[in-house]
Amino acid sequence: MARDIHPRLLRSFVAVAESLHFGRAAGRLHLAQQAVSRDVRALERELGCVLLLRSTRSVELTEAGAALLPKARRLLEVQAEITALGGDRAVLVDLNSQGWGPEHAAERVLAAARRRVPEVELLARYCGGLTAAAGELAAHRLDASFGRYAGLPAVERGRLAHLPVRLEPLAVYLPAGHPLAGMAAVPLAALAGHPVDVFAGQPATAEWTDLGTRLLAGHGLAVAPGRTPPVGAAEFARYLARHGDPVLTAVGAHGFPGAVVRPLVEPVPLSLVGLVHRPGAGHPGLAALRACAVELAAAEGWLRRPPGSWLPAEDAALLGG
Repeated sequence: MARDIHPRLLRSFVAVAESLHFGRAAGRLHLAQQAVSRDVRALERELGCVLLLRSTRSVELTEAGAALLPKARRLLEVQAEITALGGDRAVLVDLNSQGWGPEHAAERVLAAARRRVPEVELLARYCGGLTAAAGELAAHRLDASFGRYAGLPAVERGRLAHLPVRLEPLAVYLPAGHPLAGMAAVPLAALAGHPVDVFAGQPATAEWTDLGTRLLAGHGLAVAPGRTPPVGAAEFARYLARHGDPVLTAVGAHGFPGAVVRPLVEPVPLSLVGLVHRPGAGHPGLAALRACAVELAAAEGWLRRPPGSWLPAEDAALLGG
């Protein structure tokens, strides 16, 4: 009889079972592929059965593996709930990117939650994108994140709870000397001939790249080549000056020396920002985040969609429209 099965073994099994790929599972958990394989083999030894059929080309669940998967998910959720009972522990909240400004949804919600539960330590983190944060959530190294939920793979969405928070209008960063920098607002049509940088090819921000690619393709515009993204304000300013392409961002983003932020119009493109976390997490800090998100969205009309705006169908569906 199997005893004392470590949650790590179940976490590795669930990651492989959901992705059917050891490499992707390892990336999601931020572990070496060999470590994930070792965990799955250890779990199979403990249980005395084969859970996954491996070949050089594919991974498939056995009957025993398919039966275990929902049970393993429930056990991991219960573990998270038990951990959350320690209300004095810090809650780690990913704000997605340090490039946003103080008026963005994530910062506003976090500030309101800190005022509501001052006895709880809510610590900000910056994973750079919701795709990266999803792996941290799965590994229980993060409690909540903000970002575009519709841009995550279906398997990731299936294991995360989502609360729509705000429809944020999009903008572009431009070098101060760019031909479009003198406009108060940039019509999408004016971007013709100016490829837009959406950080293509960056796995951490795949949901953002997907949004930008859909927007540009739908309006006959070009995506700038993928490049290694900058980290930090000074590096971003150098990056923008060096490459010169407009960079997709949100209205209200932090300014940088030598750069301007211009809203996009005709139509106004939107990004649906949501609060994302593991289901069943009951920590009072997370409850405060959810409550403050709902209250701010209602009080300030964050989820009212302007007439004639652009929003991907997948995102609109999350709003019931």
